[in-house]
Amino acid sequence: MATISQFEDLICFSKARELTKYVYKELKDCKDYGFKDQITRASVSVMSNIAEGFERGTKNEFLNYLYIAKGSAGEVRAQLYVALDTGYLNIEKFKYLNNLARECSRLIQSFAEKVKKGASAGTQYKKLEKEDPMKEILRTQAPEVYKRFYDN
Repeated sequence: MATISQFEDLICFSKARELTKYVYKELKDCKDYGFKDQITRASVSVMSNIAEGFERGTKNEFLNYLYIAKGSAGEVRAQLYVALDTGYLNIEKFKYLNNLARECSRLIQSFAEKVKKGASAGTQYKKLEKEDPMKEILRTQAPEVYKRFYDN
């Protein structure tokens, strides 16, 4: 798997962004401002937590934020039922958004499983300890010596 250097390249982030866009679009005329605020915040939380987790320093932090994002996708789905039951969304729009939220959850879960198994996905996998400075000097300044000692 290729290393991903920015969260924007993650499929789960792209899908979460799409979910947020359509939640805003379909509920832009909703006059129930408390409800509208709740569902839009939950949708923004999905993509924001994927991004924040990616930018964190460790695998465990990243996983934690992925699961928060997945929980927010579940919250969006619950709020979509409220929107359907109150008539804020018709059945077609509900189904589309609900499927999008389910897809976000599925993608996040799948990606989290890969991260757990050690898949390389970017900055959260950087080494927390620094490499021996002498090793780095040899690698860059004396590659033949480096090869003799470190390439086995």
